[in-house]
Amino acid sequence: MSGKKYKAAAEKVDRSKLHTPQEALALAKELSFVAFDETVEIHTRLNVDPRHSDQQVRSTVLLPHGLGKTVRILAFVEGEAVQAAEAAGVDIIADDEIIKKIEKEGWVEFDTAIAIPSMMRKIGRLGRVLGRRGLMPSPKAGTVVQPDEIARAVEEARAGRLAYRNDKTANLHVPIGKVSFEVDKLHDNMGAFMDSLRRSRPAASKGQFIRRCVVTTTMGPGILVDPNLALAMEVEEN
Repeated sequence: MSGKKYKAAAEKVDRSKLHTPQEALALAKELSFVAFDETVEIHTRLNVDPRHSDQQVRSTVLLPHGLGKTVRILAFVEGEAVQAAEAAGVDIIADDEIIKKIEKEGWVEFDTAIAIPSMMRKIGRLGRVLGRRGLMPSPKAGTVVQPDEIARAVEEARAGRLAYRNDKTANLHVPIGKVSFEVDKLHDNMGAFMDSLRRSRPAASKGQFIRRCVVTTTMGPGILVDPNLALAMEVEEN
């Protein structure tokens, strides 16, 4: 990225300094230069080896202030669960035609997907499409639920439930809100994520768990955060 506005913003970032989370979030907001409400993101490099199954980092967290966007929910359901999903306000009921569209065309115009256990036999083949985008329902992510749990799953998704997992380069990329959020709310959301990340640390990971932590916005420059201070963050009690 080489635009004049980006360069001007990047020049205001001290790349030799490890910021506190509060400093980094405030600076990210200050340096936002675009007309739309950017997403604030956390990028972390973890001290894990993704080639080993016992060093995978994958979990979910409910962000206290949500993500600041309307969440479009798709449900893989059948039978009586269809009515339960409709009553819960699901946006898309995935029938056979939609399942085929996902598989053949790579259609993923939704933000999260939930499923009941009996549908997993039908959608297992969608892992190639949904897995790469973090949209494949799974029990661990809380998105494979019994029919009587659909309403709760939908409520949590709309409230800001975030599913995350490391990529093949041991990095995590997660949104924690919008530039329009107050710094304190972004700090709360970042604290909730870091608290969850700390709890998700694999036993096989030795030494410093977070090697690098960066706060950025959709179009903005990266701001280094002290990894130790980031990992020490906790959910604030209000």
